[in-house]
Amino acid sequence: MAQDEEKTIDQLNEEADIAADYLEGLLDIVDYEGDIEMGVRNNRPTVQIVADDDTDIKHLIGRNGEVVDALQQLTRLAVQQKTGERSHLIVDVDGYLKRKRQRLHDIALDAIDEVHETGEPVDLKPMNSFERKIVHDVVREEGMKSRSHGEEPHRYVTVYFKASVAEETEDEDEA
Repeated sequence: MAQDEEKTIDQLNEEADIAADYLEGLLDIVDYEGDIEMGVRNNRPTVQIVADDDTDIKHLIGRNGEVVDALQQLTRLAVQQKTGERSHLIVDVDGYLKRKRQRLHDIALDAIDEVHETGEPVDLKPMNSFERKIVHDVVREEGMKSRSHGEEPHRYVTVYFKASVAEETEDEDEA
């Protein structure tokens, strides 16, 4: 299947089923109790692990989400092995990604406020591509501009005002 072709809902549900089976097997191995919820969101299969025990769930999230990120990568590989196709599956543990998105949304809004107050661009701390995308989306929704700079793993976002029409014209004249 070509990368730009959209998968059918049946294909996405199949990926979620494969992922759920894989994650249930992992939970059995580590002897963690929990439920697996599956779905499709934004044309991506999603699997959420909801554990019964707060202590166990913290181990599945890890420091700064490192464990849930690793679970997602391993689960994507398991799905690819079964289907023969790359998956854009999202794995979440106990709402961690939802909380992370909200924190990033708040960080982006704080940066926007600072740009409004000072008129100067604001550099944010280094982020991974998932985090940067959320920030870029919020900034765009608020009518401002952002740009990523640097090399992984130190790539970061700068938030700034959109150039006015007069400034854009001046920039073009200087080029």
